Amino acid sequence: MTNEFRKTSRTKRAKKGPNLQGSFDCRADVCGPMRRYDGGMHALEALSASTVVVVDTADLALISRWKARDATTNPSLILKAARDARYGALLQRAQASPASSAEERMDRLLVAFGVEILQRVPGRVSTEVDARLSFDTQATLQRARALMALYAAQGVPRERVLIKIASTWEGIAAARVLQQEGIACNLTLLFNFEQARACAHAQVQLISPFVGRITDWHKQQSGPDWDDAALSGPNDPGVQSLLRIWRYYKQQGVRTEVMGASFRNIDQVAALAGCDLLTLAPPLLEVLAGSDRPMPRQLDPAQPGDVQDAMPPAIDEAEFRAGLQADRMASDKLAEGVRLFAADTEALLQLLS
Repeated sequence: MTNEFRKTSRTKRAKKGPNLQGSFDCRADVCGPMRRYDGGMHALEALSASTVVVVDTADLALISRWKARDATTNPSLILKAARDARYGALLQRAQASPASSAEERMDRLLVAFGVEILQRVPGRVSTEVDARLSFDTQATLQRARALMALYAAQGVPRERVLIKIASTWEGIAAARVLQQEGIACNLTLLFNFEQARACAHAQVQLISPFVGRITDWHKQQSGPDWDDAALSGPNDPGVQSLLRIWRYYKQQGVRTEVMGASFRNIDQVAALAGCDLLTLAPPLLEVLAGSDRPMPRQLDPAQPGDVQDAMPPAIDEAEFRAGLQADRMASDKLAEGVRLFAADTEALLQLLS
């Protein structure tokens, strides 16, 4: 199985052409011409000139269509795909697998989707650890290692998998250990600066600040006083949060990749052109592919801007928790995110029973 998977991956890359430098590979016969008929670029191609575009879905047909370098999944996306009749065979195999628990069957389903995704992208897939373990370091370590063992059994190289873990103190502690073991991690549900500092100190592979959910919170709190025109693009609270983190990482020489996530509109995307990676849901990819809006680079690693935060990444638990507690938006959205992902995990377990 190992040699077969490696051979398949190499063959697919040879036929399609490796796309490992960040350019967006969108075949004309799949999702339209890369250039408009007048010779100009559409917004998606323009964005891909400065940013790695990642597709945020577990729908295999959509992943095949958009041909991004990487793909991200979460419990909600896996649940949606598992309920899709087109992917019933994957669900049935997981249900019939010789697993010792429902959780193991679920992990087998996650990896089954991951393996299928990796047949459709040349880069990495992000697979999330059970969200119910977000406040348990040892249990997170155990499940992350189990997921990687399942991938290894399918012949998937470690470098093609990112283990997603919530950016709690306990989750970041688990990620630190996993990184030292050679297991790359994607720290998700990241909403504030203290979380980002802790991830930098843990030397995680990648973080996913949730741009749209940050803005959602501020918009909800503002109510009728919210001004869409004044608080869009570079003035968007979610954009500003990610930009602060991105600048800090570049100024401090932090090697952790920054991947913006949870986007609500094209203005947020345009304001972050040049970020290391942006993971986008298929509907937003459709909007970008159909738009001729310019996407000039806004973030340049060689010129990250004025120093806003000079403190080193090192942060202890007390400072982390105090910073999170003082930030009501981050506290609310982290708790909500874990709760919603845990609920979808429970629903996925019921589907597998």
